Amino acid sequence: MARIAIDMDNVMADIYSHYLTYYEAANGIKLDPQGLLGVPEGEILPDGAVRRFLLTPGFFRTAPVMPGSQEVIKALMEKYEVFIVSAAMEFPQSLREKLEWLHEHFPFISWHNIVLCGSKTIVNADIMIDDYDKNLRHFKGRQLLFTSPHNIHLKDYERVHNWEEVAAALEVEVPAARV
Repeated sequence: MARIAIDMDNVMADIYSHYLTYYEAANGIKLDPQGLLGVPEGEILPDGAVRRFLLTPGFFRTAPVMPGSQEVIKALMEKYEVFIVSAAMEFPQSLREKLEWLHEHFPFISWHNIVLCGSKTIVNADIMIDDYDKNLRHFKGRQLLFTSPHNIHLKDYERVHNWEEVAAALEVEVPAARV
């Protein structure tokens, strides 16, 4: 059975919209998401707000689920060995929050299949779904780049824009009632 490594942030969890929601709540300013296209993730908000939010207790725990991710990952698990792989060591409070978030939104994924690490260069799988070039660049298997505003300019990878495209690329069927 082929093994898939799936990233969390900006793939399963909609971190970009979460940044914008946090920023608006903190500053009363609604930012235009179109203005984020091509901007490095750490620079999308003024005054170091991205890093401040990433260090805020509860930030990772309250991130919205990426539409379609739950249904497609369930379908993938019927055909593939699925591992959730997240580089979580830079923000230590994220370890517990990410685990709690997964248990709430993806209770069908066993703790045996969750890898919270510092560097994804150690990942050994057949397929990786990630939004960051730095994680895909050294990966030896099939690389699926999940579209996110910061990676819109990248051309070197097989791109998927949403979970429906992930299902199509990996040839799994998701019953219409589940999507």
